Amino acid sequence: FGTAHRAHASTAVMAKFLPAVAGLLVEKEATMLSRVLENPQRPLVAVLGGLKPKIGVITNLMRRVDTLLIGGGMAYTFLKAQGRPTGKSLVEEDKVDLARELLGSAGGKLLLPSDHVVAAELKEGAASEVVTAIPGDKLGVDIGPATIAAYVKEIAAAKTIIWNGPMGVFEKPPFDKGTVALAKAVAESGAVSVVGGGDSEKAVKAAGVAGKITHISTGGGASLEFLAGLTLPGVAALTEKGSA
Repeated sequence: FGTAHRAHASTAVMAKFLPAVAGLLVEKEATMLSRVLENPQRPLVAVLGGLKPKIGVITNLMRRVDTLLIGGGMAYTFLKAQGRPTGKSLVEEDKVDLARELLGSAGGKLLLPSDHVVAAELKEGAASEVVTAIPGDKLGVDIGPATIAAYVKEIAAAKTIIWNGPMGVFEKPPFDKGTVALAKAVAESGAVSVVGGGDSEKAVKAAGVAGKITHISTGGGASLEFLAGLTLPGVAALTEKGSA
């Protein structure tokens, strides 16, 4: 399932020539992800972060959720679209205009960090500070305490939660505070929770709350695209064959 969103020969082409069915893992993934996609208990809150901005996917996902909480690397593209300083933080320059359009059509459901933990370098134990405006010589490494509090409040009110991507450079303490705090909030919310694979899976395990998550997907990008309503070539190959 972790590669079902890529049109690889082994996932999207072989099914045309050989008998092909979904395995038990793909079946489980599709069942759990469809559950929160087609008939979720509301409010449906999505938490999106990570190093790689997923702004193209947000376009589709935003139509389905009640609230979208943005953190991690993708937040800085949105901040730049608002004309706010981003310093040396990761920005997907070719997506700034799209981010501006999304902000204009979000109707208040898309929330961005109001404060940030910043540092001069990505180094474990590096000196850091909390700011509301990122200085030119610093980069964002985590969401700040005010943002954590605001996001935890939204999560606590949710009935269904989708989470994909950490809120900061969680693998380099102390820049893991935002990610750990949200992981614990998701676990304690009592909501149906689906966590994407990859770094999201590592984050909930690092926070010690993996056992309280409803479903931890084995595919980060695949789960996010599935939940956004996009076609996964590896799944479509089975569906078209009538054997999924």
